Amino acid sequence: MALTYKAAVLHAPKTPLTIETVQAADLAPDDVLVRIKAAGLCHTDLEVIEGSLRNPMPIVLGHEAAGVVEQAGLKAHGINVGDHVVLSWNPHCGHCFYCDRDLPILCESYLSQAPLAVQFDGQSRAHLRDGRELKHLMYLGTLAEYCIVPAQQAIAVPKELPFDQACLIGCGVMTGVGAALNIASIHYGDAVMVIGCGAVGLAAVQGARMAGAETVMAVDLADDKLRLARKLGATHAINAGNEDVVEAVRWLTAGRGADVVLEAAGSARAFRLTSEAVRPGGEVIWLGKTDVNEDVAFRWGSLMQEKRIRRSSYGGARPLRDFPMLARAALDGRLNLKDLITARISLEQVNEGFAALKRGEAIRSVVTL
Repeated sequence: MALTYKAAVLHAPKTPLTIETVQAADLAPDDVLVRIKAAGLCHTDLEVIEGSLRNPMPIVLGHEAAGVVEQAGLKAHGINVGDHVVLSWNPHCGHCFYCDRDLPILCESYLSQAPLAVQFDGQSRAHLRDGRELKHLMYLGTLAEYCIVPAQQAIAVPKELPFDQACLIGCGVMTGVGAALNIASIHYGDAVMVIGCGAVGLAAVQGARMAGAETVMAVDLADDKLRLARKLGATHAINAGNEDVVEAVRWLTAGRGADVVLEAAGSARAFRLTSEAVRPGGEVIWLGKTDVNEDVAFRWGSLMQEKRIRRSSYGGARPLRDFPMLARAALDGRLNLKDLITARISLEQVNEGFAALKRGEAIRSVVTL
């Protein structure tokens, strides 16, 4: 008998998600069935709801989740029934031009299938009760009781880590901590600025500390987020609404500017600020994003003097390596995941959760099932 389960379905942009009973497809030989235990609400999901990130519909949103493997296909290697897993939204083929160059985030198969909102083999893994095919955001669709994915997307982590914390590793934490540890060249004693103190930015603050930065400057418009940044390891908090950020960073760095600037705000103003705040010869990592058709302008002089600018979407993630490491760091007390959780909500409260995210009231609301 086919599995049926509840899922949060978006039928059109700028409309509420509806909780519906959907039917799962059969597992492919290398698939696993994961019972979702916790799923974070991310800005990328909100972009689909708002229509700035365009996907075919109806679609199940959600791409930051943790759960338990309940069934595995005959060719599903490296994972076992009963494993606690964090799901990765970046499946990759392992042999294309970009995978061969250690850039799985640019995998040709991954990029070609993503706009179709299907699974990695080009097929859907669920449909509505009336027979219509359901799409899956970012190869997952985790705002649901179950999710079927290739085994490579389900990464086993220690069972001691609570699901509501583990789920954050799958997107926001991996992006922020990974930017500091895998992408940026942060050296012991460096001065690092993090612009934007949402989930990704607060993870980047912790990543900068883990990488050995001596000075970690957190920048945001909200004092409560800046207070949390200080709790998570920032040495200085700068409110961009009433302080001159560039003047502040220069005062803190003997006039040079930050060695590394990690941008996680996702606004034109923040992107422009990165090039002004970084020192000559320093490094800028852009993590945030704006509408793909929006123009962002820079003062040409701010781009001079051997500054390096790089965009990173997933913190250089190698999930098999990084997810267990981040889980162990959380269990050891080196990485604070608990304080990133603003609220724990039910699947039926998902629209209220996204409304809070849009208003800027939530770091992470986590749907618990």
